[in-house]
Amino acid sequence: MPVRRLTPSDWTDLWPLLQGFGTKLPEDEARDVYGELLVDPRWAIFGALFEDRLIGYAAAQNYGPHLRAGRRHQGRLHDLYVEPGARRTGVGRELVAAVVEWAAGEVRWLEWQAHHERAAPFYERLGYRGAACPQPEYPTFEIDFG
Repeated sequence: MPVRRLTPSDWTDLWPLLQGFGTKLPEDEARDVYGELLVDPRWAIFGALFEDRLIGYAAAQNYGPHLRAGRRHQGRLHDLYVEPGARRTGVGRELVAAVVEWAAGEVRWLEWQAHHERAAPFYERLGYRGAACPQPEYPTFEIDFG
């Protein structure tokens, strides 16, 4: 299943996925933000395609330089969404792999939170372990790239 960086022309296919994930933004505002993030070098947005149709996406951010940690510090996986009909087919695994590959060259740590029932079991099947955080229903996952 091909996974690639998204482009402006992917908007039409991405919009239904954003709605499925639960955006509250109106489409014109979401499209504007998407355009801003695509040209921001701190962001990476990947899409998974099946028969040339976008069926999932992942969005990650490099928070940039940090006064104490230097230029390679914290990154965050903000979104990982796969349309319901394509779940449990390896799409999520491929999207996570693309984000991890990108992050390994961009940041020292990659982190994300996942709902303990709805999402954390997926990441645990990939071999990641969540740690307690202030919101106990959302454990924090982290990769240290050293």
